[in-house]
Amino acid sequence: MTETLALVESNTTGNGRALARAARRRGLRPMLLCARPERYDYVRADDVPFVVTDTASVDALVEAVRGLPGPVVGVASTSDHYIGTAAALAAELGLPGPDPESVVTCRDKGRQRRALAAAGVAVPRGITVTDGSRVEAAWHRLGSGPFLVKPVTGSGSVGVRLCADAHEARRHASPLLAESVNERGLAVPVGVLLQEYVSGPEFSVELVGARVVGITAKHLGGLPYFVETGHDFPAVGDPDLLAALRADAVAAVAALGLTGHPAHVELRAGPAGPVVIEVNPRLAGGGIPELVLAATGVDLIDALLDTALGRPAAPPPRHEGAAAVRFLLVPGSGVFAGVDGCAAAARMPGVLRVEVGAVPGTPMTRHGDFRDRVGSVLATAPDTARAAELAERALRTLTVRTRSTASSRSCGSSLSSSSAAAGDGGSV
Repeated sequence: MTETLALVESNTTGNGRALARAARRRGLRPMLLCARPERYDYVRADDVPFVVTDTASVDALVEAVRGLPGPVVGVASTSDHYIGTAAALAAELGLPGPDPESVVTCRDKGRQRRALAAAGVAVPRGITVTDGSRVEAAWHRLGSGPFLVKPVTGSGSVGVRLCADAHEARRHASPLLAESVNERGLAVPVGVLLQEYVSGPEFSVELVGARVVGITAKHLGGLPYFVETGHDFPAVGDPDLLAALRADAVAAVAALGLTGHPAHVELRAGPAGPVVIEVNPRLAGGGIPELVLAATGVDLIDALLDTALGRPAAPPPRHEGAAAVRFLLVPGSGVFAGVDGCAAAARMPGVLRVEVGAVPGTPMTRHGDFRDRVGSVLATAPDTARAAELAERALRTLTVRTRSTASSRSCGSSLSSSSAAAGDGGSV
C-alpha cells in the first residue's frame, strides 16, 4: 500500500507545490490537509488529493490522518503559519519532526530574541509590547531610535516598519495590536516587538540538519519598509565575515533546539559584527531553494522531505555555480493588466525562468512587504556577480501594464538598486 506524506496546509505556490511533487518522485502519496482547498491551484493542476479539516486543531488533524488509507510516514508544512501545527501533529503520531515547543518559541519573535540573547547569540536590543499605551515608554527605555516595529509573529515583512520616533511607533503599532487573527484566520498572539535597527549588509544562512548549505546575499527596497527585491547565491565577500555568519547561524539554531531540521536564518553584518535578526524554522521562500538548486545541485525541497521522513538530508554540492533572482514590483496603484517583455527576457543569456504571479484584473497597491512583488526573473552564471547582472538586465526588459492609465509603467525603476549585500520574508 502506498505510503503517505501528510502536508499541513503549506504554501499556495512555490515550496508547497514543489514538496508535493518531490513526494511523488519518491513514490509517496502527498495528502494535503487543508481548510480551503480552493486556495491551492496546484491541487487541481497536479491532481493532489486533499482532506478538508480544521487545520487549526491538532486533534482534528490527528483524526483526519487516522482516517487516511495506508500508512502516514511523514508530516510537513512549508507555510510559516502551520509549521508549529505540523510539528505538533508529527509528535502526536510519533513521526520525525522538530520539537513543537522549539517551533513555538522560534515563531514568537520576542521569545526567540530572549532565548538567543540568553544563549549568548548576538541579537538586536528589543522589547515586546502588548498594550499600545506602553509603546512610547518602551521606545524611551531602548533609547533614541530609530527602531523597527514588527508583529511578534508573521513573515514576508508584513507589518514591519522602521519608525523615526516614539509617536510614529505608537501610530504604527496600534493597528497591529488590534489584530487577533492572521490572513489565514488563525489566532495570533497580540504583541509587537520594538527592535534596534542594525545597519549593514543583510544575509540569510540556509541550513538543513546540522549543515550550512550556503549563504544568500539579500537586496532590500527603500526604508522604512523591508521589501526583499532580490537574492544572490552564494554570497561573496570577506571570508572572515562569511565564516562568522555561518557560525552565528549554527549557534542560533542550536540555541533554539532546532538542530537537525531546516532553518532560514536572517542576519545583518552590523558595525560590531554579525547580528541574528530572525531564525525561521523552515526553508527559505523568495525563490532561494531554486537558487541553491541551480547554483549547487542541492535540492532543499528534497532535503526537507528527508528530514520529515527521518532520513539524512542535504547531500554535498554536485557543482559550483551561482544564481540570482530579482523581483518585479508593483509600480503603483491601478488594476493589473499584464506584463510585457516576458518572452524577450526569457530568451536572454543565463535566464532560467520569468514568472508572473499576479492575475489580470487584480487591484494593485503598495503594501511595503512581499505582496508588492508581482513576478520574478531567475538567472544563473558561473559567478555571483555575473548572475546578478543577468537577472537585473532581464528585469529591466519587463513592463507592468495597468488598466488605470493609458500608458504602461516600467517596474525596473521601482526596484531598489542597492548592492547585493546592502540590505527578507521571508516568506513563504
